[in-house]
Amino acid sequence: MFEQYHFANPEFLWLMLVIVPIVAWYVLREKDSRATMMLSSLQGLKKAPTTWKVWGRHSLLVFRVLAIVALSLVLARPQSQNNWENRTTEGIDIVLSLDISSSMLAQDFKPNRLEAAKDIAIEFVTGRRDDRIGLVLFSGESFTQCPLTTDHAVLVNLFKDIKSGMIEDGTAIGMGLANAVARLKDSKAKSRVIIILTDGENNRGEISPTTAAEIAHTFGIRVYTIGIGTIGTAPYPFQTPFGVQYQDIEVKIDEPQLKEIARVTDGKYFRATSNQKLKDIYKEIDKLEKTKIEVTEYSRRNEEYFWFAVAAVGFIFLEVLLKNTIFKIIP
Repeated sequence: MFEQYHFANPEFLWLMLVIVPIVAWYVLREKDSRATMMLSSLQGLKKAPTTWKVWGRHSLLVFRVLAIVALSLVLARPQSQNNWENRTTEGIDIVLSLDISSSMLAQDFKPNRLEAAKDIAIEFVTGRRDDRIGLVLFSGESFTQCPLTTDHAVLVNLFKDIKSGMIEDGTAIGMGLANAVARLKDSKAKSRVIIILTDGENNRGEISPTTAAEIAHTFGIRVYTIGIGTIGTAPYPFQTPFGVQYQDIEVKIDEPQLKEIARVTDGKYFRATSNQKLKDIYKEIDKLEKTKIEVTEYSRRNEEYFWFAVAAVGFIFLEVLLKNTIFKIIP
């Protein structure tokens, strides 16, 4: 019955041994009990029927024993049995490299490019349960926000914390790509993919996008590039003495460079000009090939004492109630 449980304090299970002397005392008391009213003859009582109360009074002992058992289990703190489970599943290793430069605040996407990119990327992550996914951020420089993981809940929370201005401004596409390659180069997965999303032209960083692409190709990593931004101009917020003012600025995306990165790494270039178009791009990437990976899953422990506590209170209540009503002993 209790194979599914793990007891946090199993030493309290020894309290059940108190049941032995309680039962022994009850049996001896019943054996040595004597009637308080003496009769000269039992002839007139032989035909008297034996009622259910004669045997029912023993239920008081049963309820007491069950209450002790339940209380012992409560103190022992039963918990759901937890196991580390290794399983083989289908998946790929993916690193999302996201541009968080100030230009990502442009509002040609709703509510802006950065928030739209975050929301749609979260949908993509939650839809690929068996993949290991990592997150790299870049603007004027680059850093790893989350290494490859199957704990997508943690990754989603890290996505929510992203905002423009976390690091020096600029657009270092080469650094964002090179950092993502570093996250994947030691991966044993047969299929390794980088999805890099940017809205600008490379103007910062010590590594050029072409060099980073060649490094990715050397390690057999495919790169899917996404240029985000409408065609023409986009409203961009500027802080002024009179508050935030919006001004249309020209959308400049280095599409030839992004196409070259995709070509060198056997990937593909996409242009997202709206929220829906960006969703469609992620859906297309979602159709990538899969390969087997080893996944370790862990389930948290849950306290399971509640119903044992309810049972203990119930048994005690029944014993007290019956002892003072139906099976009450009148001196």
